[in-house]
Amino acid sequence: MERRSFLKKTAVGAGAAAIAAPALAQALPNIKWRLASSFPKTLDTIFGACDKFTKRVAELTGGKFVISSFAAGEIVPGLQVLDAVQAGTVEMGHTPSYYYFGKDPTFAFDCAVPFGLTSRQQTAWFDQGGGRELTREFFKGYGVINFLAGNTGTQMGGWYRKEIKTVADMKGLKMRVAGFAGRVMERMGVVPQQIPASDVYSALEKGTIDAAEWVGPYDDEKLGLAKVAPHYYSPGWWEAGPQLSFYINIKEWEKLPKEYQAAIEAASYECHVVLQAEYDAKNPAALARLMKNGAKLHNFSKDILDAAYKASTAVMEEEAAKNAKFKKIYEPWKRFRQDQNQWASVAEATMQNYLISAARK
Repeated sequence: MERRSFLKKTAVGAGAAAIAAPALAQALPNIKWRLASSFPKTLDTIFGACDKFTKRVAELTGGKFVISSFAAGEIVPGLQVLDAVQAGTVEMGHTPSYYYFGKDPTFAFDCAVPFGLTSRQQTAWFDQGGGRELTREFFKGYGVINFLAGNTGTQMGGWYRKEIKTVADMKGLKMRVAGFAGRVMERMGVVPQQIPASDVYSALEKGTIDAAEWVGPYDDEKLGLAKVAPHYYSPGWWEAGPQLSFYINIKEWEKLPKEYQAAIEAASYECHVVLQAEYDAKNPAALARLMKNGAKLHNFSKDILDAAYKASTAVMEEEAAKNAKFKKIYEPWKRFRQDQNQWASVAEATMQNYLISAARK
């Protein structure tokens, strides 16, 4: 008798739970947001991350939280996405933070600084090394909150109309290069230009610029840069592991039900992992195609890298001396970088370098 009573109560409890779940879903509001990206739809890797993210959020919320993504220029120009989020023109954006270097160089830490962290190190710093807390404190002053949105891995050093063999060859060079790298390049004699992806090809073709960096083989192939600037250099020392981010207007974020906030957190992490995997999978074949079609692959000389490292260190130390917000992130970030590189030299770099040399024998 007691057993039958127990089973009856259990069945009733299970039925109540089954009814409660749909009731809870029905209680959550239907919300529609707009997401502005800094990238064109033709770059299916980076812009595609927006579509993956919005689809996942919709799935996690039973279709009640719908975010529509818009490419660069559809709502605002690619270099004004953060401003649009801050102003509330759109609820959220997808962009690299170093595009807003001109507002404050501190922005760059949420993406990349010259000779900075690799992709894995950047994620470790953000997720486990205090980076999330430090950058969110900074972004709060601009009315936005930041979330991981992917990484490209170490980028290439760009496309040049002529060979660059020495530091002297860089003097007077007009180059499309974004963020902190522009200031460092300027110290090395380069004339930096910040140009959105949609305009890079035409600027190179017309000779408005002499060189341009974008991301890496897969995206660069789509932009067709090899047709007008055949010399392809590596590595992109200013972007060892550039992180992309989703930026959300804080007021809009705080209005969201906790369930929707959790969906954004989960979807952003998935997006972050998938974007890096996509680039790692697609870049090798793209590089092979580019070289087959005439691209000339070069490595920057040690003299150029040494000069760039020296200039980068000087620029960052100077900024830290005059910018308290920059220094607050730079000092712990610098210690984290040192520890990470020491650890990488023990196992990761040793193994990778051996495998590379073994494959060439």
